[in-house]
Amino acid sequence: MKRILSGVQPSGNPHLGNYFGAMKHHIEMQDKYESFIFIADYHALTTVRDPEKMKTSTLHLVLDYLALGLDPKKTVFFKQSDIYEHTQLKWILDCVTPHGLLERAHAWKDALEKGKKEPTAGLFGYPVLMAADILLYSPDLVPVGKDQKQHVEIARDIAIKFNSIFGETFKLPEPYIPEESATIKGTDGQKMSKSYGNVIEIFADDKDLKKQVMSIQTDSTPLEQPKDTNTCNVFYLYTLFASDSEIKDLKNKYESGGFGYGEAKKLLLEKLIEFFGPYREKRIELANNLDYINKVLKDGAQKAKEESEKMMEKVRKAVGYVNNFV
Repeated sequence: MKRILSGVQPSGNPHLGNYFGAMKHHIEMQDKYESFIFIADYHALTTVRDPEKMKTSTLHLVLDYLALGLDPKKTVFFKQSDIYEHTQLKWILDCVTPHGLLERAHAWKDALEKGKKEPTAGLFGYPVLMAADILLYSPDLVPVGKDQKQHVEIARDIAIKFNSIFGETFKLPEPYIPEESATIKGTDGQKMSKSYGNVIEIFADDKDLKKQVMSIQTDSTPLEQPKDTNTCNVFYLYTLFASDSEIKDLKNKYESGGFGYGEAKKLLLEKLIEFFGPYREKRIELANNLDYINKVLKDGAQKAKEESEKMMEKVRKAVGYVNNFV
């Protein structure tokens, strides 16, 4: 069975873009692959400087994944910070990584050009830590969005460089970008993103969810006029959750006229509450059982530790680190 590995930063409440772009795929893939999913809390430190926020965001992300169906019996689910080998390998890889390779990283260039993130040494070395994350567990595939593909390519470049110097040590991973992963548009029509403030959160309470759905921008077509389903984001989001017959019915209402966007938004809201309702109930149940959450992460860390220690033993031997001189 092929192995996959993916990391997710604890960076706030998950929205529809997160769900369809990554979380849904991670959960579906656990039935087809040997799956390793980790909370990338080391990476989060490049932007999160509030310890309480770090703790809370990490817990919430664990709850989100488990509520949505991630099964710790099928997936090795753990926190990055529980496995010190990530940072140990990162330093060793730092020593063979060309400076110019990191200067070409999109995330670093964006940070300099847009000034959204403080250009720290941690942010500059972010791709090397990601390479360590990946190479520690020898995955065959790394599920990523198109904007993260370069990081997998950098991990491959670093692995090739290390292998050429110290001998065959690391497996070369392949990026896995699901073809069906469409970009989910936010309430303003741009790509749904926390940084744009245009999200629809999957675990928001009914009041906040209604406010987010009702804020979706639409055109000024009068109520009595037919409306274009091809350009309406409300209609598109509805199709992600509705049955074929429900989609056909809404399409007829759009094209017949006399049907307003406000009514369409109400239908979308009902669908979202119906679809995510069971997951929201499960999340509440999990939040009241933190002993179980701690056990899941402890067990996951133990399994991840076994894999990371085996790889670090190979790496240490390759570079000439030994426990005893003979």
